[in-house]
Amino acid sequence: MKKELTDLQKQICWEKATEKPFSGEYWNHFEIGSYHCINCHKSLFSSDAKFDAGCGWPSFSKAIDNRNIKEVSDDRYGLRRVEIMCHHCGAHLGHVFDDGPGEEGLRYCVNSASIQFEKEAK
Repeated sequence: MKKELTDLQKQICWEKATEKPFSGEYWNHFEIGSYHCINCHKSLFSSDAKFDAGCGWPSFSKAIDNRNIKEVSDDRYGLRRVEIMCHHCGAHLGHVFDDGPGEEGLRYCVNSASIQFEKEAK
């Protein structure tokens, strides 16, 4: 059974809104586990790849499986960005930038309202 989304989650996922920086549930969250699409629960990111980018949104250096992330050019607001969406259901997650750590140098900047955390079982 699908979880009923809140108004904010609907705005983020389907209207491509962006939550205010430092306001989302997961921007400063560093428990061990994984992050899933709030709409369809596909695995998206691991806490192993999460880092503090200082931007106020959850940031990840890589996806769990790139096949679960869809990248689309986003030229809204006069900016050249790459939007990231859940490849399975199409929910808007955020954007990916090339200013991240590691070999690939990626920063997946994600809205907390578009993801759900699942704590790692011990």
